[in-house]
Amino acid sequence: MRNRDRGNLARSRAVVSALRTTPVKGLRICAREEVMLEIGGVGDDRRFYLIDERGRMVNGKRIGILSAVRAEFDRGTGRLALIFPDGSAVSQIVKLKGEVQTRFFSDRPMAKLVAGPWSRVLSDYTGTELRLVQADPDRGGVDRGAAGGVSLISEASVARLEAVADGRTVDSRRFRMLLEVAGPDAHEEDEWVGHTVRVGQALVAFRGHVGRCLVTSQSPDTGIVDLPTLELLGYRRGLATTEPLAFGIFGEVLEPGLVRLGDGVTPE
Repeated sequence: MRNRDRGNLARSRAVVSALRTTPVKGLRICAREEVMLEIGGVGDDRRFYLIDERGRMVNGKRIGILSAVRAEFDRGTGRLALIFPDGSAVSQIVKLKGEVQTRFFSDRPMAKLVAGPWSRVLSDYTGTELRLVQADPDRGGVDRGAAGGVSLISEASVARLEAVADGRTVDSRRFRMLLEVAGPDAHEEDEWVGHTVRVGQALVAFRGHVGRCLVTSQSPDTGIVDLPTLELLGYRRGLATTEPLAFGIFGEVLEPGLVRLGDGVTPE
């Protein structure tokens, strides 16, 4: 890294402006006031995911209307609730009923099948045969494993994209990030990759950039495609990032700790 970049990194100051999680991958992400960052990420974030009849992971990219369903999970009691757009809800304590091999992008992780009504109601809602499974807790991060248990984007980066969007509002929820921060310049977080950053009480090592896919084109409330996000991100093509068409970064928790809204985010 150039000396100028080292100086910029040392001077960077940011605060946590949003925290968002979902217990079930693909369902609506919801605001949190605080989270406990553990080794592997937030323990109840993406704790569950959906698979089809062939064991392939199903997310909002395949079935956009999943993002209109909200999930709530209480780790203390083990109760999972699903709240549907019409206001109906299904709530029950989670019970597991054996293992199944799944296909999660290029990986084939084992997961626990979840007994109860959730698979049926989500299948009825989407018109697709779905099964709810619980991720292996040792996997961490679900998408990228423990090395990707934390994701982060800056408000200024979202504002930069909004400026390219000719006045159209860009809701940062469409990027489904755990952390949003205020303070850094647009895409300044790119420089944090390869460095450790103190986030509240936790210490995170950022490992790479988050490449973007079609799901970012969907409304975070309805799942309907309403913004040509990948086209708008064209100004990010050709950069020296770890993934193509990058927007935001991901990292690994080195030291667990509590993170609250307004906490400082400081590269070390």
